[in-house]
This record gives sequence, structure tokens and C-alpha cells, in this order.
Amino acid sequence: MAVSAEMHGTSISRRNQGAPVHPFRGKLLKKHLFGSPAAFLMAMFLLGCACRGLSEERPLVSVPLGFQIFGYERFITWTSQNGVFSFGFLGDYESDDAGFVVGIWYNLRNIGESVPVWVVGAGVRVSGNSTLQLSMDGSLVLIDFSRHGLPVWSSNTAYLGVETATLMNNGNLVLMGSGDRVVWESFNSPTDTLLPGQSLSFPHSLQASLADSASSYYSFEINKRSGDISLVWEDNVTYWSSHLSQPVDVREVRLEADGLLGLFDVNGGLAWFCYSEDYKDPFVAFRRLRIDADGNLRIYSWNNASSSWKVSWQAVPSQCHVFGFCGLYHVCRYNSSGPSCECVLQDSASGDCEKLADLGNCNTGINMLVLKQTFLYSLYPPHDVDMMLSLDACRSYCLNDSSCFAVTAKNDGSGLCTIKRTSFISGYRYSSVPATSFLKVCLVPEAVSAQAANLHGNTLPLDAKQHLAQIVGHKSFMVGIVVLLLITASVFFTVEIIIVWFVLYRRRQTKIERRKDFRMNPHYSAMVRLSLEEVKELTKNFGNKLGPSIYRGMLPNKILVAVKVIGNAVVSERDFLLLVSTLGSTHHKNLVALKGFCYELAHKVLVYEYISNGSLDQWLLNRKHCRGKDGFHQRLNISIGIARALSYLHLECKQCIPHGNLKLENVLLDENMIVKVTYYGLHALLQKDVASSSESPLERDIYMLGRILLHIFAGNRFVDDDKLCNSAYQMCKVGKLCQFVDPHLSIGDAELEEMERVVRLALWCMQNKPSLRPSIAEVVMVLEGSLSLDMPPENEAFSVGFH
Repeated sequence: MAVSAEMHGTSISRRNQGAPVHPFRGKLLKKHLFGSPAAFLMAMFLLGCACRGLSEERPLVSVPLGFQIFGYERFITWTSQNGVFSFGFLGDYESDDAGFVVGIWYNLRNIGESVPVWVVGAGVRVSGNSTLQLSMDGSLVLIDFSRHGLPVWSSNTAYLGVETATLMNNGNLVLMGSGDRVVWESFNSPTDTLLPGQSLSFPHSLQASLADSASSYYSFEINKRSGDISLVWEDNVTYWSSHLSQPVDVREVRLEADGLLGLFDVNGGLAWFCYSEDYKDPFVAFRRLRIDADGNLRIYSWNNASSSWKVSWQAVPSQCHVFGFCGLYHVCRYNSSGPSCECVLQDSASGDCEKLADLGNCNTGINMLVLKQTFLYSLYPPHDVDMMLSLDACRSYCLNDSSCFAVTAKNDGSGLCTIKRTSFISGYRYSSVPATSFLKVCLVPEAVSAQAANLHGNTLPLDAKQHLAQIVGHKSFMVGIVVLLLITASVFFTVEIIIVWFVLYRRRQTKIERRKDFRMNPHYSAMVRLSLEEVKELTKNFGNKLGPSIYRGMLPNKILVAVKVIGNAVVSERDFLLLVSTLGSTHHKNLVALKGFCYELAHKVLVYEYISNGSLDQWLLNRKHCRGKDGFHQRLNISIGIARALSYLHLECKQCIPHGNLKLENVLLDENMIVKVTYYGLHALLQKDVASSSESPLERDIYMLGRILLHIFAGNRFVDDDKLCNSAYQMCKVGKLCQFVDPHLSIGDAELEEMERVVRLALWCMQNKPSLRPSIAEVVMVLEGSLSLDMPPENEAFSVGFH
């Protein structure tokens, strides 16, 4: 039994062989609103957009189940009702690689400052052939079709009563049930940012993100036991904390709109707080708290004058004091431009950072390398321990302890000596650091040791004369290395020239072989570029005309092809080749395959496979082929084939391809009565049937598909679209469809029910307002019988009296 679901005053139901029916609510991005005029006005309010540059903005307010956002339409962004926040696909963020993140960001004039404040799946990147949809079971799901169409993230809210999704004015993405009940919200799944009014409570945390991974080693956490908020590296090294004087039962961390960052206890009191430097500044419009990829926690304020974000507070004043900022075997130091990283030990030949030597295999003994004004981070207590020792005693202790890798001795009078028993060597070095570190290394010849020490501004005892002699010998050795490198480079360059020549030669031979296979091999599928003379040879100088600008040709292997001559199309070779590459990559049973092409300044030609049974309009005129009940089912199968071809072009190609000129003449039938749609994607070249400013090429395709459906079942008796629609609407409305269909068809009650569903669908497709037309996915489902739908609203054309 089918269960109907009201959607803005319209009932749409799913049918599946007696299975329980779930309500279908449409896809707002594709403008699938079916309903009364009042509901349509509400939908138009929700879909109202403001042009900004090349993008389009639409409110994301109470959108229903079935709502989708596509990656290839990322120029459309969904905004909160107040226009402050945007939601959608965002590219070129923290990565040069292809791919997009899906998230929420401030809707700023300077698009370069559009930094996400929340991202789906901790920043997982997807291709442009992806969709984020509020599925019919209530889950918000991100699907990447380039990954076999499998979900890459889900809100896990299936069957929890979700009815709508809304991007709130505070930047919170909310899934709501009945009675405005919040089922899921992005504020409870934070990533790396906290917005004003958003609470962070245990066990949630902020996790810094990196361009090449989902998250970094750094996080901002709440310590449940002490109540402190902390910056943590790898879950066990705390390098910044609020340092509460006593344990507090903490409820939440919150960033206020005026710039106060506070830690609130269960009674609502402030247990700890700090201010941004522009606290209560009336000229600051927006603020956000973010843990950045470098491990520091910062409050950012939006400066309207400069149209940029500025740091108004940061947790760790000295970036070099962020644990592991420069990574393994590096130390942090400051120069004129800010913090920079350099090697603890640098290879004098390659310039790369050296790893720690295997101290167990030091044949010449072990020594301590002096690193002045350097502090090495402590790690994994209690393995790294603190002791009270003098500078020399600290050095000697590590030298004689086989488990010690390095030590840091404080020069501030405290006598603190940190013994490092782990091989994680990282830290910071600059002139004001009151510490000296010692790194255990293998004992090497004194000249090399002196060089290593000199690289780091350190000293080791060495005889001056011997040092000078070793340096001179080393310079002679380096000169020999340079000469050897030059000879090697010359040989390599010569070999590279030979390889390039060989590759170009092979490429030319490959083109010749491909052209030969195209002519002689009936199973050859690769697309080939032909000259105009070769095209004339195939078509016998364009002697066999099939239609306007279309000629039949024959390959030397007796395989027939159809050659379409593009008229006065003004297009560059680059754009033409790009189009041909896109069209040639399509592969579908209901599409005519593109076999080759010709581009010359005055001639553009496309070579297609030849379809023997002619076009659909000719087939409809031949009454003997389409009589009786078999004729009805033939027409229904033809309709499904056209819709599936269009669905493939719109949804399944790597790049969305509008047909642009869909009509009966461009639908062919092969010898097995299989539909073959042809001449798709050429609207940019032909400049025909250009859609009006109120509809996109995809919406125009849906309109033309509805027109074809009516022609198929009316037997091509009507020429004028208004008369065609008017006749179908009036007869469907009064239940006399049998007077509309082709009189040569014999249809019973079952066929009449299917006929009514197809006519209703066609009338929906031909709505004057593009926002009322269904998506191609819905069209296929209706034709296949898995969806039913009500009568559409009356078009202006429908209201004309039928005669």
C-alpha cells in the first residue's frame, strides 16, 4: 500500500512492490518543489539568492529531506538567514591538490579570507563529482562518486526523526525533528574552531588540521580531573595550560562575542578567563577561536578596514615554545621574519638533517656535542627526568649513562638538568635562552667534529694548525666533487635529449598506427583526429546527406559512420579540443559514441558511430511499427532510455554535460530498438536553443525531455508546445487521456495508469518556472515506476481553452 507524504501541499509517494513507502521530499538545489502557489512562494523565498561575483547565494533555512548540494555546482553557496555564514564546497584551502572540503565559513567579501569554521569529516577532501545530501532516512551524508559512490561521512542520524536542516544565524548547522527538536548539530561536533556562543565541554576537543592529513598532533582539551584547559601534543605532552590554583568542576569553555574567552564552572562562574586585545571593540564584526596547524591557540578578529583577519590573542606568546613546532631533529629560532626551523645536525655535503647515530655501533667512541643557548623539549615522563646538577656534572652524567641521548642544563641559577632518555630530539635556540644542551654523538675525526660544532655556533677543543690543514684538504676534496658533478650533469643532459627525441618519434608513430586502426579495426574505440581530406575521403566528398549538415561515411573496413559538420562556429582550437575530450570520454548504452573529429580554422567536423534505424520522429511517423499494446511498451522503454542517457550526462560524468538541443530528431534507434541520444553537449558551439536567463542548461534539458515524452505518446500530432501541453493537461484533468494518446495505440487499464503517470511527469517537466521542474534522477524513478506524483499546478499555457 503506497503511503503519501505532503510536501508543501503536494502528495508524492514511493512504490516498491508492496514495500513500505517513504515520503519523497525533493532536492532543493535542483529546485524540486511541487506544490500549491502558496508553497511555491515560500520555496522561492528559501531559494532566493544574491549575486556576489560569480557565485550564487541561497538561504539554508529549514530545507527538507532530499536536499542536496553538488560539488560541480560549488559556485552556489547556502547561507544563514542573516547572510553571515555560508555552507557548501570550498576549494583551494590549505592545499594545492585537487579536491574540496565541505563546511561552514564566514560569508566575507574577500573570498581569500574564507577559512572554514567547521568541516565535514574532520576535513576529508572529495572530488567535484560529490554530493552532500540529507537522505530520506534523516542522515546527512557526504558521497564521493569517484570513490565508487560510497559514503565518506555521515551524521549517523538515520531514523531518529530528522525532518529539516537549517544553518543558524550563529553558524550552527542543525538537523531538527518535529517541534523544533534538535537531533544533531555541528556545534556538538567541533573541528578546529570555536565560534561566539558555541560551547566546548568534556570530552569534546578542538583538533588542529593539516593540509595532507585529517588532523595534526595538536589539540585543545579540557582536563576533567583538574578542570584546566590545555594545549596537548600527541595526548600526553601538555605545553600550555590555564594553571588553575585548585581543581574546578568545569562545565564549558566559551568565546563571547565581545572577545572574552572564559572557562565556566557548573554554577556559571568564571574559573579562568582572558581577553582579546580588541575586547569590546565596536568595530570588530566577527571573532573566532582556532587551534592552528602550528599548534598555537588564537583568537581572530575580522578587520573591516583591511578586509582581513588579525590575531587579537594567542595562548603561547613565543611560537618556538610550542612543543615540536619544527619537528624531529630540528630546532626553532627567530630571524627578522619570525620563527624558522633549522637542523640540530646538518650533513655538510647534502645539507639535509642528520638522524641520530646508532650509539651502540660507534667504533671510535662517544662524545658530547655542545649546543649553546639551546633548549631540548622533554618528552614522555618519567623517561625524561629532571635532576639538580651543575653544567659539567649534567654533561658527564649523560655521557656515562647508556640510556641517555641528550641533556639540557639550565643556566638560570636553578641547577636544573633534564635527562633525555628518548630519541625525540627537538627544541628551540636563540640568544636569550638560559640553557646549554649536550647531544650524544659518535666520535669522528676532529676536523669533521669542528665543522659540525662551528655550524651550530659551538666549540670543541682542537689544535689550530691541524684544523687549518684539515680544512684545506677538505676544500680540495669538495672541488673534485664539483667537477665530478658537472661531468655527470652533462652526460645526463645528453641522455635526456636523446630520450625526448625518441618519445616524440614514438608519439608520431603511435598517431599513425591509431589512424590506421581507426580505419581498419572495427573494434577500435580510441578517438582519432582526422584531416579535412580524410573526412572527404570517408564521405565521398560529402555526397551522401542524411540531414542538415549530417553525412554518411564509410571506413575502409566497411564500418559506417555519421559525420556532422559544425557550421560557422567561432571557437578556439583549445576550447574545441577540450570539448571533444569531454564528449569522447562518455560511455553509455543510450548515447551515440564519438569516434573522431577534425579541426581546421574554417572546418569543424565530428565523426559519430552510425545508427541504422533512423531518428525517433521518423519512427513515430511510421505507424506500422508502433501499434497495439506492444507499441505502448516500446514507447515507454524509449522514454526510459532517453531519461537514462540524460541522467548519465547530468550526474555520472566526471564533468556535468548538458545536452542543450534535446529533440526528437536527436534521438536515434538502432536495429535492436535501443535508444541512442546524439549531438549532446554541442550547444556552446551551435548557439542554438540557448536557455533564457531564468533557467540553466540542465533545467532546459528537463523541459525538452517533457516535450519529447508528450510527442512520443501523442504520436507527434502536435507541433505547437502550448497546444501540446494544453491538450495533455485538459485530458489528464478530466480523465480522458485515451483521447490524447496516439489513436493507433491499443491500451488497457494498466497501460492507462502508466500513461497518466508519464503525462503528469511531462507536464511537471514543462512548467514555466524552472524551480518547479523535477531533477533528472526523479524523472528516471517516475518512468521506472518507483515514484508517483500528483497533478502539477496549471501553467499559463495550460489555461488556454482547448479546441
